[in-house]
Amino acid sequence: MRRLEKGGEKVVSSFLFTRRRRARARAANAIQRRPIPFLLSYMTARPWSFGALVTVIVLAGSCAVAVQYAMKMIVDAMSDGRNGGSVWTALALFMSLIVVESISWRLSGWVGCRRIVDACARIRVDLFDHLSHHSAGYFSCHHSGALGNRISGTANSAAAIYSAVTWNIVPPCVDFVGAVAVLAVVEWRMAVVLVSFVALTAVTLIGFGAKGRDLHQHYGNQLARVSGEIIDTISNIWTVQVFTGHIRERMRLEHEVAVEAAAQRRSWMYVEAARVIHDVFLWIMTGVMLVWVLRSWTAGTASAGDVVVVSALSFRILHGSRDLALALVATSQHFGVIREMLDVIAKPHETPDRPGARDLVWQGGRIDVERVSYHYTAGKPALRALDLSIPAGQRVGIVGLSGAGKSTLLAMLQRAYQPTSGRILVDGQDLQDLRIDSLRAVLGVVPQDISLFRRSVMENIRYGRPDAGDGEVLQAARQAHCLEFIERLPQGLDTLVGERGAQLSGGQRQRIGIARAFLKDSPILLLDEATSSLDSQSELLVKEALERLMRGRTVIAVAHRLSTLARYDRILVLDAGSVVQDGTLCELLGMDGPFRTLWRLQSDDAMRDGQVGMSRDLRDEIPGKRGESGKVAMARLAGLDTPNHSSADR
Repeated sequence: MRRLEKGGEKVVSSFLFTRRRRARARAANAIQRRPIPFLLSYMTARPWSFGALVTVIVLAGSCAVAVQYAMKMIVDAMSDGRNGGSVWTALALFMSLIVVESISWRLSGWVGCRRIVDACARIRVDLFDHLSHHSAGYFSCHHSGALGNRISGTANSAAAIYSAVTWNIVPPCVDFVGAVAVLAVVEWRMAVVLVSFVALTAVTLIGFGAKGRDLHQHYGNQLARVSGEIIDTISNIWTVQVFTGHIRERMRLEHEVAVEAAAQRRSWMYVEAARVIHDVFLWIMTGVMLVWVLRSWTAGTASAGDVVVVSALSFRILHGSRDLALALVATSQHFGVIREMLDVIAKPHETPDRPGARDLVWQGGRIDVERVSYHYTAGKPALRALDLSIPAGQRVGIVGLSGAGKSTLLAMLQRAYQPTSGRILVDGQDLQDLRIDSLRAVLGVVPQDISLFRRSVMENIRYGRPDAGDGEVLQAARQAHCLEFIERLPQGLDTLVGERGAQLSGGQRQRIGIARAFLKDSPILLLDEATSSLDSQSELLVKEALERLMRGRTVIAVAHRLSTLARYDRILVLDAGSVVQDGTLCELLGMDGPFRTLWRLQSDDAMRDGQVGMSRDLRDEIPGKRGESGKVAMARLAGLDTPNHSSADR
């Protein structure tokens, strides 16, 4: 028990610094749930570089407009006669403005590249961080491929929006302001007309674009759905091949792609309609401005330079506003993608830490479940007013038919779900009042299906404790009986295991999962045994590794094979979300009830297969009457026919 307490304190304290640092980072980079605040939060994270970018863009745009006025000065100077001084002065101004404009654009590219790339990199990391803190229920409702595509698509859309705003939206706006200033000098009424035309065009296009928002968002939804379907099929390609499902999957994908293509066409054609509206307004505005200035020139109220500057500015605004309109429409599509992502990924976490949540104070590891009920979104309750107390250091096995609530209870202990009612305590502390990272720091989990990364064996084992040295990883591998197969791998511990560990057998993956738990060395161990699907040799090695792992820890294990229960202090039988039996193996075998029924069913299955229903270790654990072997005692307690059982053993 002293080792258990010291181990728990060590695990909790060593984890706190990392947990607090990550919590501060998440708090500082909270995901905004609306597109514009979301995008601005990343661009303004470094205000100096953001301010520098805005400054050079405005400077470049201002110089571009001033160049047009310098051209007017050159033409007017030439029209006044051969006054060389004014012509060369105007030319010097013209050339200087071109140089400053060019340098400003290059600076904007350099600063913008750094800011935009950094912002999009942070977007990917922050979205992944937020996504990784969603509950297990969240991931069961969403395609993993679609979620990954949403993160990448959001970063790409953000980059497109940042680039469009920087080089396609801000410059035309600067051109417009500059043109108004220049025209106010030439003919103030032209400036008023220009402002009126641009305002009318902007209001019309903004209203038109708002109506197409749903089309763009629907396209983003369908794009993510198709990506998810493709990744889901590739992940299950072996099943497709075994059941010759190629044609079915192709037809299914063709249908989804057809829906996506239709959504894309509707979104695209809406963009084209917006372009037509924009072009009509610009044709009218340009024609009015040119006719006006030419009539003024013929009337002698405008100079040749005025004609040049008004013509140049009109065509600049024409082309700039076309770029602006295209950028705004494309940006609205990207906003649809980001809005759809924020609706899916950036939603609040299902099991968040409460305000004021504290770290677990380790006091040994007693677990109390008080009147806990849990209902999934649909269907019957998974747990019903469950009451349970597990002293520190006790080994508890959980059995029951499928759907009894065994895996749900293990998930609740990890705070993967929040109880519908009731509470779960560790050392008298409600799980809902604790920071989830400090809770999981004291939990070692060996699930039924071990999930491995497409990394080396060394990296997959070290995932249990990232700061572990190579020697510690090797020791954990030895304790979990991993070295027997690692030594046969091409690169040993450095061998890549393939996607989800496809290069390894089920027993080998299971032993790597156990090695992770050895390395983490947590005082509370949660097991979802997967030995039922292993061959005899792998099962024996896994059982030996688990037995070594369970020493000195509080253990709660879902047992699929009842023959593994011999060394447990206590067995709980669950049915319909409630504990219907609670006792030792001998106590439960000695009374009528669900456990004895399950035992008899597994024993009958084993005898029909010509095998012993329980292991030799288990027979040795069962006490019998005087002169009675453990094997005969088991048969008597289970209500089996002793001669038949002996015959099966032989």
